[in-house]
Amino acid sequence: MQLALEEAGSAAENGEVPVGAVIVRDQRLLAKAHNLRETSGNPTAHAEILAVADAAQAVGSWRLEGCDIYVTLEPCAMCAGALVNARVRRLVFGAHDPKGGFCGSLGDIVRDSRLNHRLEVVSGVGAEASAQMLREFFSRLRTR
Repeated sequence: MQLALEEAGSAAENGEVPVGAVIVRDQRLLAKAHNLRETSGNPTAHAEILAVADAAQAVGSWRLEGCDIYVTLEPCAMCAGALVNARVRRLVFGAHDPKGGFCGSLGDIVRDSRLNHRLEVVSGVGAEASAQMLREFFSRLRTR
């Protein structure tokens, strides 16, 4: 989670909402990313989506079986769906997102029994550091 927090810090430094993600398999780092929506002008450039794409390229397959993703903020519906479709094994996230999270807050795509794949979910890891980074980022935006 520390690497994901570092990625989130990089996002904030670049004017992006501070969300970072890393994907590992067997203790090996496959991908790391942070939000790039503002920088790229791409609404899908969330940290998780970028990390999934990089990890798939690293392993040479869209199937990320046996991979774990660490994210500083609970994934949205788009990102949660991508994790299911990529067959990620486990999601570890920091802060809950009561206004947009779809891994337990507003819905639970990653554990929906109607889908063909479900993820193990661990929440609250690094939650305070993740939430603090988000609070500081949005506080700075409001004071501009």
